[in-house]
Amino acid sequence: MATITKKPPPAWRRYLRRTFGFSRRETSGFVVLFGLLLLALLAPWLLRPTLPAYDPAPDRRTLDAAAATLAAQRQPRTFVSRYPRFARRPPVPQVPLVPFDPNTLSATDWQARGLPAYVAQRIVRFRDVIGGFRAKEQIRRTYGLPDSVYARLAPYIQLPGQLPPRPARPRQQYATYQSRYPDKPFAPAAPGKFARKPRHLVAFDLNTADTTQLMQIRGIGRGLSGRIVEYRQRLGGFLGAGQLSEIYSLRDAPDLVDSLRKYTFVAPGFAPAPIDVNNAPFEMLQLHPYMGKRLARVVVAFRQQHGPFRQADDLRQIRILDAETLEKLRPYLRF
Repeated sequence: MATITKKPPPAWRRYLRRTFGFSRRETSGFVVLFGLLLLALLAPWLLRPTLPAYDPAPDRRTLDAAAATLAAQRQPRTFVSRYPRFARRPPVPQVPLVPFDPNTLSATDWQARGLPAYVAQRIVRFRDVIGGFRAKEQIRRTYGLPDSVYARLAPYIQLPGQLPPRPARPRQQYATYQSRYPDKPFAPAAPGKFARKPRHLVAFDLNTADTTQLMQIRGIGRGLSGRIVEYRQRLGGFLGAGQLSEIYSLRDAPDLVDSLRKYTFVAPGFAPAPIDVNNAPFEMLQLHPYMGKRLARVVVAFRQQHGPFRQADDLRQIRILDAETLEKLRPYLRF
């Protein structure tokens, strides 16, 4: 008996079955999942007949009755302005422009001719203060009056454009001053409170001058001269006129510094008052302009820890002391 061999399926069919085929367990799970999804979709239609029907009519009638009650109890609110001066005023009807006398118009009449209320009131007050307008230029000078409004009203104002010139006062009135007041004879004007400073000064020593000598220079007053003397005492004496610019009041006044340089000098060979950095207390060191509190405190602490200074270059070990300050301090140090 001949055996019949089964022809194998084609390759594409084997590929589809191997890639997209389902096993029996997967097919059963898919059927169950599909049934659950279908049941979830049909549940609203299946449960809807069992839900109670909602009738909005009773609730609507209740809300309408509550709204009618609130409307009956509501009263219109009235607000009283806290600023009655700035409350809205009723509009003033405008009148056609005809020739008018500005001295007879009220504030309302000015508003009827196109002026704002505040400008109209200002014109009336200005007129009352000066005793009436005598020319158009007085009205034009009213604060807040627009030029366009004045140009529109000017042709109808029954006043001259400019004030008449004042009559010249005859010279006899000045000549008869003493005759009209015999008990108060004419006296010349009293001299000024401050004496005039001399125009030509002789140069004087800056380190020996007092405040009186310094005040002879133009621009140097009592206060500034006192500050110069006080700074000189704290410094120990000026070595040059350039140190004047270190004074706070003269930092921004190069013209005064130039005047001081012109009329003062430093005597050759002048030796400033030295400051003993090894023995001077902190209170004395801090008063020196080139020291100050911070540097004086460090100097005192440094000499206590490392011993006395022997020369000015020993101060270079202090970090907060820069080279420029050390060079300025060098002539004033004593060891």
